[in-house]
Amino acid sequence: MLKNIAVIGCGHWGKNLVRNFFEIGALVAISDPNKELANKFANDYSVDNLSFDEILKDKRINGLVLAVPAPLHATMAIEAMNNGKSVFVEKPIAMNEKEAKEMLKCANKNNVQLMVGHLLQYHPVFIALKNLKESGELGNIQYIYSNRLSFGKVRSEENIIWSFAPHDISMILSLVNDKPSSVKTECSSFLQEGISDMATIHINFASRIKAHISVSWLHPCKEQKLVVIADNGMAVFDDTKPWHEKLAVYRHKVDLSENLPDLQKSEVEYIKVSESEPLRDECYHFTEVVAGNSKPLTCGEEGLRVLNVLEAASQSMKNEINN
Repeated sequence: MLKNIAVIGCGHWGKNLVRNFFEIGALVAISDPNKELANKFANDYSVDNLSFDEILKDKRINGLVLAVPAPLHATMAIEAMNNGKSVFVEKPIAMNEKEAKEMLKCANKNNVQLMVGHLLQYHPVFIALKNLKESGELGNIQYIYSNRLSFGKVRSEENIIWSFAPHDISMILSLVNDKPSSVKTECSSFLQEGISDMATIHINFASRIKAHISVSWLHPCKEQKLVVIADNGMAVFDDTKPWHEKLAVYRHKVDLSENLPDLQKSEVEYIKVSESEPLRDECYHFTEVVAGNSKPLTCGEEGLRVLNVLEAASQSMKNEINN
């Protein structure tokens, strides 16, 4: 493995990226404005501790990972790409559509790759679920819902939608493969005025598929569940379950031959999925992208599609508050 990846930001999530890129043998440098923290990580992983400017000028570094606050994503990514670096930016891709489109334009101009950290697209269980859908085994999707609920961590710089919903939006768009026709949000703020703690996003698609996403950091227990309702079966991706129970399929049937629908239940079937760490797989994928062996699964265009839904959900939330 070529050591050509630098990680900017060693904090809450960045430390996990640093560890994974080190363990796959790709990490060459780290950077963080907290000098004490940066020195610790540089010593722990025996890599260089560089400033952002030094990383931009370093010819060894071909891929740059941005685990920094979202308002910095666009400016730092564009500067890195203008210096010939491919960029892996954590979600969301940017703060608005204008910034995201500038990032995409910059990547194309400099012939470098832009990848967005929509982690669950790399989860083996979600990949298996998507394969079930694409094989036709589940039939036609009718409805999807997801719950991403926990007690904390409360943010002050972003609301629950921007913090929790990007992963679920990314998965739903990947499964439906269609552009939303409408997005509506219901939300509540209890802990901090003006910052929603819980929300439900309703998405309608032109294909008549419907979806909703419930997110909250004010929930008594952790829940990370994606449910797909289709006409030949129902699939549940529950990331809080033991690995062998994370993907369940229910082949329930509905008999419409009589006056009233007859719901016929079936036993749960657990789908066997080879176990691996999604973040490790995501990091390895970026090394392949940087090496020119692969295009980003979660590319800049995919990041923009997710961002468009986030912005539509946020606008709906503002309209609800103002009314």
